[in-house]
Amino acid sequence: MLQIKQNSRQGFFSCCSIRLESIILYFNQQKVLPEEVDSSDQFKWYKQMYSTDDITYQYFEKQNNLAINYKEIEFTNRYQFLNYNTFPYQDYIPFIKKYFYPSQEVQQLIKDLEKKYQIDYHNTCVLFYRGNDKATEITLPSYESLLEVAQQIKEQNPNVRFLIQSDETEFLQKMLELPNSFYFKDEIRYMPRQKATVDHIDINQNLRFSKLFLAITIIMAKSQYIVCNTGNCSMWICLYRGHTQNVFQII
Repeated sequence: MLQIKQNSRQGFFSCCSIRLESIILYFNQQKVLPEEVDSSDQFKWYKQMYSTDDITYQYFEKQNNLAINYKEIEFTNRYQFLNYNTFPYQDYIPFIKKYFYPSQEVQQLIKDLEKKYQIDYHNTCVLFYRGNDKATEITLPSYESLLEVAQQIKEQNPNVRFLIQSDETEFLQKMLELPNSFYFKDEIRYMPRQKATVDHIDINQNLRFSKLFLAITIIMAKSQYIVCNTGNCSMWICLYRGHTQNVFQII
């Protein structure tokens, strides 16, 4: 069994990155997959205080029948700061499918959102901006840099519909000025720009919103175009997508 120890409280996709890093490290060292992965020390923001439950499988479905042939693979949580075009996606895809395949509940959330917002993936362009406390780790790009790419995509595809996703109120307000734009108005949390996280807003709702955000991330990954900045959330959009075709990472 692989038991992942994570002493600090961290965001959802940071936990996912550490989980993936730990699984790959075990795989490299033991040359076999772990029979079981204990993540009971992870996702602390998303369960009741002092709970020792492993809530991993509320998010992800066990895929016990998937085997992965041994090959040494490199991945760390720090890869979130890299250019995602450089990733060996064919090496990562089997691990994403085996250990991060969405649970039945999350799959249903995806279907509900697709129906509610009438999502046509072929004509959807995601404008994703992870802001707020991310500024303590990276230099955040300007809103205008994402808007410039969005306008170029609009010229190429006049029928494009813009899906706006962010934890910053100001980004949502600015990008929603674009014609034919929308956001998940009932399913996300956001706040005016500050060095804090939305996971500290009504923490009793963290589990619900983390499941919704996982569903939204997979929806973003399936969209025709993605314009994003750098960070764990953007990296996981690309990991679920399995490639960076039509992904515009603003560094």
